[in-house]
Amino acid sequence: MKELFPEGTQIQTVSTFSDFIDTAFEGEKNAIFWMRNLEGDFAEVVSKLTLKDDITEISPEDILSLHLSENGDIARKIILNDLKTLSDYGAKPTLNLLKNYERDLEFDFISTDVYSFHVDRSPIPTSTILCTYYGAPSEILPNYQAVQKIMIPEIRAKLRELHTGSDEDFNTFLEEYFFDLHYEPKPNAQPINLGIGHLWKLSVDHPEQKFLPCIHRAPKENKDEFRLLLIC
Repeated sequence: MKELFPEGTQIQTVSTFSDFIDTAFEGEKNAIFWMRNLEGDFAEVVSKLTLKDDITEISPEDILSLHLSENGDIARKIILNDLKTLSDYGAKPTLNLLKNYERDLEFDFISTDVYSFHVDRSPIPTSTILCTYYGAPSEILPNYQAVQKIMIPEIRAKLRELHTGSDEDFNTFLEEYFFDLHYEPKPNAQPINLGIGHLWKLSVDHPEQKFLPCIHRAPKENKDEFRLLLIC
């Protein structure tokens, strides 16, 4: 998809759900992209849902209970089909209505919330699957355009000041508090917007991983607008 992404990115494009599931990460490719131009009124679906917390999990029953127009019902059917298809595959999809995520304001020199570019980590082989139906989309960053925050001398020095254990335990300390998962964009880095309605599979850091984990972040939400996000 040269019209969407620059040449040489880490994205592998597919055209069907089966290809989306079956296509493996290869070489520098650590993001699988199924482009979809979804019909239906997802804004109506969002407007009828009730936000109970800043992040509210929406069940299929919640979606089914909504009184929607014909276009709203088209969007509802797409969401429910995605949830069922991914569940049948063996994934555990969650549908979230989002006002905002919790911010990490503990330190002024490093952040570990999801608004920071980061990678996901798992103790088992897996991938992160996501789709933004409505609202601001997530972003990914080519690995070569980022530097691990713990390798930035000024940040590393301040983290060493926080660490009360031995030098031998420093790396364990960085992992325990998830400092090692976060990245700083290099000058002139070009984050890639994941768009609306597309399904994405992102590589995750795990013990058997053979490819670089995909660096990504949650977007800053649009003013007075919720996000509707599928993730698993």
